[in-house]
Amino acid sequence: MSELSVVLVAELLALGTVAGFMAGLLGVGGGMMMVPAMTWLLTSRGVPSGPAVKMAVATSMATIMFTSMSSVRAHQRLGAVRWPVVRAMAPGILAGGLLAGAGAFAVLKGQGLALAFSAFIGYTAVQMMLDRRPSPARALPGSLGMAGVGLGVGFLSTLVGAGGAFMSVPFMTWCNVPPRHAVGTSAALGFPIAAAATLGYVISGRDLPPALPGAFGYLFVPALVFVSMASVTLAPMGARVAQRIDTRLLKRIFAVLLLLLAASMLQRAFSS
Repeated sequence: MSELSVVLVAELLALGTVAGFMAGLLGVGGGMMMVPAMTWLLTSRGVPSGPAVKMAVATSMATIMFTSMSSVRAHQRLGAVRWPVVRAMAPGILAGGLLAGAGAFAVLKGQGLALAFSAFIGYTAVQMMLDRRPSPARALPGSLGMAGVGLGVGFLSTLVGAGGAFMSVPFMTWCNVPPRHAVGTSAALGFPIAAAATLGYVISGRDLPPALPGAFGYLFVPALVFVSMASVTLAPMGARVAQRIDTRLLKRIFAVLLLLLAASMLQRAFSS
């Protein structure tokens, strides 16, 4: 293995370690941290900024398939997954993920994706910092409404490479689902989101020449392997910690990190 390859593997393992722990701890953070970091890793190795953003989004989402399975097992053991909510949202999530991954993702330019990503993580950061309390009378909508929410979550998550928790956790807590249950249920929703999105990415990028050795269309396979290995190991630890501590302070700290990442992606988008 060359020196560059050793450095790349070390960087990917470190990224997976942090992203996996944060995904288990807060239910958000995996894709939101991976996309800017992986974009930087790819551009530093000669991939143009536009394709690098798309590869980072697609690869980050693919890793969520593995992280979510590891995280949801830990949350399930703690009784924090509401499976009726998962079943109600899954059909819309699958449809939205395929629609975005196989269609809109290929059409949008990398700069547009970077701007969309920055907007959504900025919104998420503001919501975390405000920590608004829902109306006591508010509840989850019926099956049709849940499917519609799932469609939006699947579509937007696929475009920005996040596991959907940045939308589903605030939505569920807004509907008076306890925060720990919202985090656990969002972990379970991560798999159908990531599976549908990854299939869409493969379809839309199947004819692209590899930007780097190991790239398959929009997927950078070495990153998928090493980030997944590390994140799967750390996600259960983050989930266990999440069930034992008050995460409000951590959410505010993480919100500041998200704002910095949003600013970084905006700078990258306007300079590309």
